[in-house]
Amino acid sequence: MGKPLTTVLVVALMIVLIVGMDVLFFRHQFWLRLMANVGIVLVFLAFSPRFLKRS
Repeated sequence: MGKPLTTVLVVALMIVLIVGMDVLFFRHQFWLRLMANVGIVLVFLAFSPRFLKRS
């Protein structure tokens, strides 16, 4: 129950962060919103193997 639950929580956190940023800061700015969303996904992809690997 550990790894799949952790993966689901990380994906849910990423989605909440992206939607929150879109609504709060970049509602009417398409290109800034797109760049911020891509940046958030890249940061999550960069750090998720480090924190999700089995110890």
